[in-house]
Amino acid sequence: MEIISQNNTATNTYAVEFKFGAEEFEAAVNAVYNRQKGNISVPGFRKGKAPRKVIETHYGANVFYEDAVNYLYNTNIETVVEKTGLDVVDVQNLEVTEVSKENGVTLKADFIAKPEVEISDYKGINVKKTVKTVTDEAVDAEINKMRERVARIVTVEGRAVQEGDTAVIDFEGFVDGVAFEGGKGEKFPLEIGSHTFIPGFEEQVIGKNVNDEFDVNVTFPEDYNSDELKGKPAVFKCKVHEIKAKEMPELDDDFVKDVSEKDTVDELKAEIRENLEKQYSEEAANNADNALMDEVIAKMKAEIPEVMYERRIDDIAREWVSRTRIDIKDYLKYTGMNMAQFRANFKEPAKRQVELRLALEKIAQLENLEASQADLDKEYADLAEQYKMEVEQVKKSIPEDMLAADIKIEKALDLVKDSAVIEEVKE
Repeated sequence: MEIISQNNTATNTYAVEFKFGAEEFEAAVNAVYNRQKGNISVPGFRKGKAPRKVIETHYGANVFYEDAVNYLYNTNIETVVEKTGLDVVDVQNLEVTEVSKENGVTLKADFIAKPEVEISDYKGINVKKTVKTVTDEAVDAEINKMRERVARIVTVEGRAVQEGDTAVIDFEGFVDGVAFEGGKGEKFPLEIGSHTFIPGFEEQVIGKNVNDEFDVNVTFPEDYNSDELKGKPAVFKCKVHEIKAKEMPELDDDFVKDVSEKDTVDELKAEIRENLEKQYSEEAANNADNALMDEVIAKMKAEIPEVMYERRIDDIAREWVSRTRIDIKDYLKYTGMNMAQFRANFKEPAKRQVELRLALEKIAQLENLEASQADLDKEYADLAEQYKMEVEQVKKSIPEDMLAADIKIEKALDLVKDSAVIEEVKE
C-alpha cells in the first residue's frame, strides 16, 4: 500500500489518495473467493467446489472485485491512517478511482483530523464553591416527604377539589369540535399539581365538586409530540366522580419509630440535618468541579470538526441503550420523537465532553504527563476487581494505549484541580 497524494483542503481536512498494488489486490480477490465459494453454485460442479477461474468465467471476471476492494480497505485502513501521520477521527467521501487486475486498486477520501489545540492559564483558576445552608424549613420538608410516603388516601366529602388532591375524572378532548385519538379517559385519577396533563388543565379542575360537569379550555404546547395537535386550542369535557386526599400521620415519636431507626422527633431531625449537610457539601463540590471544567474549556482554542461531536453522540446513545435496555425504535414510537430529536438530547453533554477531553489532552502534552507501567497495572487491577474479571481478560478488552490515554487525562484533571483556587461561600 502506498500514499499517492495528501493535501490539506480545509481546516482539519486532508484529501488523501492511496493505492493497493496488483499483488495486494490479487491476494484480496483470492481471500474473498475462499470466503464465498461455499455459497456459489456453478453448473457441472457441486456447490462450493467450483474453481475461481470457472466462477469468474461464469459470473464475470470482476465478480469478486467489489468485495475485494472492501476487504482491502477494512483490513488496511489503520495502516493507511498511520502512514498519513494524521490523528484521524473520521474518513469521509470514500471513492474508488481505479480497479484493475494489472494496476490494483486506487482510492481517495477525505481524512478528518483531530484539531490543533491551544490552551494556557489552566493553573490557579479561581472558582467559587457555594454551599447551601441547611434550614429548618429544609429539614421539615424532608420530614413531610416521609409523612407523605406513608399517608393514607381517603375520600373527601363536602368540599371542592384543592391543590394536592387526586380528582377522579372522566374527560374527552375535542379540537375544532372533533374528538381526537388518545384524548379520552374514564375515572382517571389526576393528582392536582403533578403537571401530568398539558399546562392549564389541572388548574381548571380546582374548585370543582363531585358530579360537576365542566369544560377545560387549553392550548397544546408548540413542542407537543403530536403534529396534529401541537399549538392547537382544545376543549375537554370533564366530570368529577370522586375527590381523594392524603391523610398525613401525626409527627410524633411513634411515627419516628415506625419510619426510621430513631426514637424521637429531635433525633430524626438531627439525622436529616446531618444528611442534608453532607448532600449540600457534595453538590457544592460537584458544582465547583463543573465550573472549573467550564473555565478550562473556555481557555481552549480549537476548530473542532463537527464529526467529533456526532461520534460522541453515537457513544452516548449506545450507553443510553445499554443502561436503559430500551430499543431506540420502540422509544421513538412511544414518545413520538424522531431520531434527530432523540440525538439532540445528547448534543450539549457530547459537546462538553469532546471539548473537555481535547483541553485535558493538550494539558497532558504540555505538562509531559505519562502513564507509567505501575499506573497501567493498577488501573487494570482496579477494573478487573470492578467488573469481576481476570486481569488478562480486561487487557484483551481494553488496549494499553487506550488506557494510557485515559490515565494521562486523569492526571491532567488532577493537576488542574490541585492548582485551582477554591473560595467557599455560604448560601
